Order: sequence, then C-alpha cells, then structure tokens
Amino acid sequence: MDFLDKLNPQQRKAVTAGNGPILVLAGPGSGKTRVLTQRVAYLIANEGIRPYRILAVTFTNKAAREMQVRVEKLLGADATQGMMLGTFHAICARLLRRETDYLPIQPNFVIFDADDQERIVKGIIKEFNLNDKMYRAVSVHASISNAKNELIGADDYPITNYRDEVVKRVYAEYQKRLISSNAVDFDDILMYTARLLEDQPSVREKYARRFEHVLVDEFQDTNLAQYTLLKHLASAHHNLFVVGDPDQSIYRWRGADWRNVQRFEQDYPEAQIILLEQNYRSRQNILDAAMAVIDHAPHRRKKNLFSERGAGEKIYFYEAPDDYAEASFVVDSIAQLVASRDFEPGDCAVMYRTNAQSRLLEEAFLQARLPYRLVGAQRFYGRREVKDIIAFLRLVHNPADEASLDRIVNVPPRGIGEKTLLTLHSVARQNTTSAGLVTMDLAHGSDSPYWSQFKGRSVIALADFGAALANWKAAAPALTVSELFDRIVNDLNYKAYIDDESDTSKTRAGTNEGEERWENVQELRRLAVEYSTRTLEEFLENVALVADQDTIKDDVNAPTLLTLHAAKGLEFGAVFIVGLDDGILPHSRSFDEPEEMEEERRLFYVGITRAKDRLTLVRSVQRGGRGYAEETYPSRFLSDLPEDLIIGKSRTGRGLKARASESLWAASSRKSQAAPVMEGKFRAGMRVKHPTWGDGIVLDSKVQDDDEIVDVIFESVGIKRLSASLANLKIL
Repeated sequence: MDFLDKLNPQQRKAVTAGNGPILVLAGPGSGKTRVLTQRVAYLIANEGIRPYRILAVTFTNKAAREMQVRVEKLLGADATQGMMLGTFHAICARLLRRETDYLPIQPNFVIFDADDQERIVKGIIKEFNLNDKMYRAVSVHASISNAKNELIGADDYPITNYRDEVVKRVYAEYQKRLISSNAVDFDDILMYTARLLEDQPSVREKYARRFEHVLVDEFQDTNLAQYTLLKHLASAHHNLFVVGDPDQSIYRWRGADWRNVQRFEQDYPEAQIILLEQNYRSRQNILDAAMAVIDHAPHRRKKNLFSERGAGEKIYFYEAPDDYAEASFVVDSIAQLVASRDFEPGDCAVMYRTNAQSRLLEEAFLQARLPYRLVGAQRFYGRREVKDIIAFLRLVHNPADEASLDRIVNVPPRGIGEKTLLTLHSVARQNTTSAGLVTMDLAHGSDSPYWSQFKGRSVIALADFGAALANWKAAAPALTVSELFDRIVNDLNYKAYIDDESDTSKTRAGTNEGEERWENVQELRRLAVEYSTRTLEEFLENVALVADQDTIKDDVNAPTLLTLHAAKGLEFGAVFIVGLDDGILPHSRSFDEPEEMEEERRLFYVGITRAKDRLTLVRSVQRGGRGYAEETYPSRFLSDLPEDLIIGKSRTGRGLKARASESLWAASSRKSQAAPVMEGKFRAGMRVKHPTWGDGIVLDSKVQDDDEIVDVIFESVGIKRLSASLANLKIL
C-alpha cells in the first residue's frame, strides 16, 4: 500500500475510512480524483472487496476514463475486471437494458439528444395549434425536464396556471412519442432507473446486494433523481462514499441541487464528514481571492483553503473602455505572456458567462492571426453531417425511431415533403405501428396494405427509402459498425450529396465547406472502427452520452475560450475572466432570485479557482458594440475582493473596490433620489420593433431610476431586457 504514503493526512483519512456513509467535502484542486481512485484501490487491495462489488459514478466519460486508468496503474488491469465505473447516464442505461421487462420500452431503445427532444416538442406544439411564440419548444421542454429531475411524471404534473396545463398536455404527448419510438431522453434514463428501484423491491434488492460499495464524484451536481437512485443502491449496507463541494454547484439550470449535500447529512446522521482543504493547484493569493468571494454565500460549511505553492502574483484587474477594447486587451496580454515565455499558449484560458461573449474574442484572435480553440460552440456530434449518419445508424438499429426517420427520410433529397411525412405518421398511428415499419413495408409495392393510403409519386420515394432501410437492417447483424457505416454512406452516395449542397469558397483552414464536412464524416468513421468487436448499440449509446468536456482535445497548444460552466473540472496556468459587469456576471436573470444569485457567486468562484499561477479580471465601461452602446456597472462580486490582493485601477483612477461599491450602490442611490417621477409608455402585450432584432412582444415593463426597463421577447433572439432610453424601440 505504498500509494497511501503520498497522501496528506485528510486524504489518507478519507481513503482508509471504514464502512458506512462518508461525505468528503473537497475544495477545488484538493486531489478529490486521487482520493476516489485510491479509495477504490484500497477497498480492493486492503479490504478484499471484489471489483464487481464496486460501483463508481462520475459525470463525464473523460473523468471515468481517468479514474479507470489511475486504478489500473495502482493495481494492474486484471485487478479491476468487473468493476462498474462510468457516468450516471451510462450506468443507468446499462441497467435499464437488463430490466426492460418492468419498463414501457424494449432493450434496443435509442437515446434522443437535445435536438431530437426539441424537434418532437416543437411538432407537438404545432399539432396542438399552440402559439409557438408564447410556448417556445425550448422553454416547454425545460419545464418537462425539470419535472423529470424531480421524479414527477406527466400524470402528476402540478397545475397552478394555464401554462402548466399546456405543459402537462405536451408532456403527456411527448412521453407517448418517446415510447412509440422506443426511445428515452437523458432525463428518462435517470427517472426510469430511480422509479424502477423505488417500485420493484426485488430489483432494488438485487443491485443493492451486488454493489457493496457505491462511490460518487461531483456529488454537489446530482439532482433529486440521482440522489434517490443512489440511496436505493446503497440501501442494503449504507456504504455510500460521496465526494463533492457545494461551493462548486453551478448546474441548477439542469436540475443539480447543492442541497443534496444537506440531505445526505440529514438522511445519514452517522456519516463521517471529512474536509479536504489543501489545494495543489493555485497560488495562495488566488485562493484568498476565491475565499473572499465565496465566504459571502449563506448556509455553507466554511473551508480554509491553503496552498504550499507560495503567495504568487496578485490578481490583475483591467477596465476597458468598451467590449472591443476588452477583447483586444485579452489577446494582447496572452501574446505578451507567450512571447515572454512565461506560459505556453495552451496554458491560457479566457472564460465568460455566456457563449455570445466569444464573438468579439474570436474576432480579436483572428485579427491578431493567433490560433485558439473554442469549447461548447458547435460540438462535433452536433454537426449536421455527423447527426445525419448517426440518424441512419439509429434507424437501422431501431426502425421505430421517429426523430431519426424525420431527420433523414429526405437526405439526400428524394422528393418526400412535409405533407407526405404527415401522411406517413398518420397512417402509422391509425395502424398502431411505427412510421419506420410502414416505410419498410411499402418496399413491397402495391402488395403493402399501406400503399393505397398514399397519393401521387411520393409513395414511390417512400418505398425506395424503405427498401434501402430494410436491406441495411437485414445486413447489419453480419457487419461490424464500420462496415455498416461504409455500406450506408456508399449506398447514399453521401459524399457527392455533401459536395453538391456545400459552399465551395475557401474556409479559414484553406479547404472548402464540402471537404470539411466530409472530414467530419471520416472522423466519425474512425470512431466506428474502434467498435470492431463491439455492437452497434454500444456505439450509439457512446455517441449519445458524450459530453462537451469529453470532446476537448488536450494536444492543441492554443488558448482556450470557454464559458465558466464549461470550465468546471479544468485548470490553466493563466486565466482571464471577462465581462465582469452587473447583468452579465451576475446575470440579469438572477437579480430577483436569491438562489440564482448565489449560483452566480459560485460560478465566479469556480472561475477564479481554475487559475494556477495568474488570474486577470476584466470588464468594460461600455458594452453593446460600435454605434450602439450602453454604460455598465462593475459586477457586485468585485467589491468582495480585498484591495491588497489586486493590481490595477479603474479608468477613473479609483481603486477597484471603491469603484464597484460606488458605482453600484452610492451612485445608484443618488440617481434614484434625484430621479423625477415618470410613467412608463410600454405595457405587457404591446408589439414593438427593435432596429436590430426586429419585431417583438413586451412581456413586462417597470420604471427604474430615471429610465424604463422593458422585457421583450423577440422572434429572432428570444427574451431581452432593454433600457427604453437606449434601445430605440418603436411601438407598432
């Protein structure tokens, strides 16, 4: 057990803790992955626990692979055979495929991605003749997702207003569509598993007895469904070892609930609680700044983060005149750091609150002719040609997959329009079958019982597609994933289709769009080759459950541009956090919601603690672009930073803390006192027009200080909060 000698006292205490519930509160950079993996190794090597009796759960495939590699390095590959280690979704999907006798789906179910889910909801909204401006598919699906995270089914969806009634109807139909497609969404994977363990005592007992030890990473990011299923899995022994940090809980929008840490302490009063406070990543000045921010958060167990890496440089602060200058400053600073050889390009990261903030940064990098990598924009698996090929493979695997059929039934174009597609779905529902099976049956021509229900030449196109699908499905059992991939791509003449519909002008990489899209197809094929000894089902599950962080390439030596949410779990030598203005960070949506405001604080804390050696904080006095800009206020979180940790002053010459507190509170207060009484001219329901975003509908309006603040939903960009004095809104 030599590896125990390299642990600090608190890490060692956690790794060697006995049985029962254990809560490890791990500060950022405190070696929690080391603790988890060495806990697994300790259980196997010292406690004699068989690997197949251990369940270890994390949130990304990348983290799961890292844990697997580390355990194998400690004990050898053979010592871990049979251990179940993976993400919540991957493990639950595996379990569900074994237990479909209790579920409304078959073992070959497919997993619908976010685009599939939104497309189905959008179709239901249209069929129900609902106003798609008032009931946006993204918003309605978010309500359904939140309900599933709370283990609330469609029948039990609570109704407090008319919108809830609409959501309940859409939710019920959405679930019917999923089941008829033999499909699940990401939330179903968790909800089905939690309910299965809740409702089937024999199944619960089977898995609770099998897994003698359950270990969980990033516990603060679990939602109620995940917490419930963990409790069931540990019900036979209570050997539940969870590692997390409520101060880093930043995914409330997807159901994560930091209060699960409190629930754990309440449900397991006998639990051991171990703090990991020594930080191996950051300099002490960075940690002191982080603690100064997070210590203002209520209802938390304080940690005293410390580092043996020394104090390091103070935190740099820069206040740019506008957002263009903000982006230029960041790029120039990175260029100087690289030129001085203090950092490699890949050591640098630029973090921001929203994806939209990346545009000016990208332009600044391009103007400087410096490479960069962008995280979380258009993911590889979100590209059209990649989604097309995956949809063909999914449909071969499961012809009932309605979302995949709708996506590629006319790819390449074969004369199948929306009207034909509606008829196809109508015929399928009337005959209680799936559209995919109807399509394959039409390949029999006039002998098909469905043939006469279609008019015109469209039935011939459907029959041709059905014949191709039937041939692929018949051939699939004898082919590897890559062989089936090649068969489909060649039969479709897909390369010619890409070339025909792509822009032929050169891209920044010196290739045309068609060449880039074909390279994406080939990249997907390279992944398929890796599944030569595995099934199509495994391949499809892997690509469905891949996360943004799983696609970050570690071998690219260029600065990284990413949101603060995407930065979780990463670290960089030099970090720039931009857009530190009130309304951006914290986001304006959090102003009236204390819970959301505290999550914004935690988000800033996470960003600060990604930095190892150098941290730069940046804001701009005006924001909005050239020709249309509005004055901003510094982020209220900046005033929490001790002045003695900061280098740099505002453009007014005052210190950072004075600037933040003065601008936000004193100046605002003076402004309010001097403001004349005024009445707003905008009312909810008014139609308005913006010079850039076009037509919109006023949702709300209120007089604030000496201005009118208007919330408008635009068809082009969604909801925007605007200053009436600056926005140039025209009432229609």
